[in-house]
Amino acid sequence: MSIMKEFKAFAMRGNVVDMAVGIVVGGAFGKIVSSFVADVIMPPIGMLLGKVNFADLAVTLKEASGDVAAVTLNYGKFVQTMVDFVIIAFAIFMVTKAMNTLKKKEEQAPVAPPVPTKEEQLLTEIRDLLRQR
Repeated sequence: MSIMKEFKAFAMRGNVVDMAVGIVVGGAFGKIVSSFVADVIMPPIGMLLGKVNFADLAVTLKEASGDVAAVTLNYGKFVQTMVDFVIIAFAIFMVTKAMNTLKKKEEQAPVAPPVPTKEEQLLTEIRDLLRQR
């Protein structure tokens, strides 16, 4: 089998395509959550804490000198990223929990009893005839 045929067989399997769609949707979801945190959640929190912009919170480790920029530790951006992570992790947890619940319901569906073989049917008939005597 040529490499192109192998690659085509690999790429066209359902789970690979599903994974690719999940990655694209997940990337877009991450951007939405980042914007939600930066533009909706953090400004009111910053206002409650004394009109603080979390993106600007930093500790200067070394002052700027001449053409060299200052060295800063941007902990405000880190806090914002942590809030992003918590929201995304919670959303993934909820989706996984819902999928597991649906899978359990699917597994608990009643299974029809197996159809007896001809031998079993014949033996059942013989048993029933013997009971009648």
